[in-house]
Amino acid sequence: MLKQLDALDRWLLVAANSHRTPKLDAWMVFFTERFVWFPAYLVLLVVLAYLYGRRARLLVPLLGLSVALADGISSRFFKPYFARLRPCHDPDLSATLNLVNGCGGQFGFISSHAANSFALAVFVALVLPRRYRVAKWMLFIWASLVSYSRIYLAAHFPSDVLAGALLGSGLAWLCAWAYERLAVRWFGSAEPSAV
Repeated sequence: MLKQLDALDRWLLVAANSHRTPKLDAWMVFFTERFVWFPAYLVLLVVLAYLYGRRARLLVPLLGLSVALADGISSRFFKPYFARLRPCHDPDLSATLNLVNGCGGQFGFISSHAANSFALAVFVALVLPRRYRVAKWMLFIWASLVSYSRIYLAAHFPSDVLAGALLGSGLAWLCAWAYERLAVRWFGSAEPSAV
């Protein structure tokens, strides 16, 4: 069973990596680049601070905590513990892959990009009211594109990305749960103050 899952993982990676074009290469590098995220994060924080008013003093640190935990656990615990080579470092695969963005660190399980982006998307989706469903969908599409870019660029196997998304989502759920409980206790409501 494990051999079959590993074979499927490799097949999906090669399929994603081999269907490439120069334009798609550029887009995938764009989505995977961390420096692209910083302005988007800043805008998101300003919007959340505006919407939540004084509640943002609790919300923003818990959002940051969910992303920081996702990044720290994926990078400092999972990668060294499992020591699974990235596809671009795998001697059986590396010669056949298109590496348009280099390779990165030696180990890939689990994807920090997927963990971080899903931690952010899930946290915000859980705390925002329903009327912001378009924003929620946009965050999930963004997190999915970031995660897919890691497979396309052969930096991670699909299972690395799936595990990262699950880790980030779980940590975001815990931090959003903590926000809901603490906001009700401290502010009387977890809802944003701006309409």
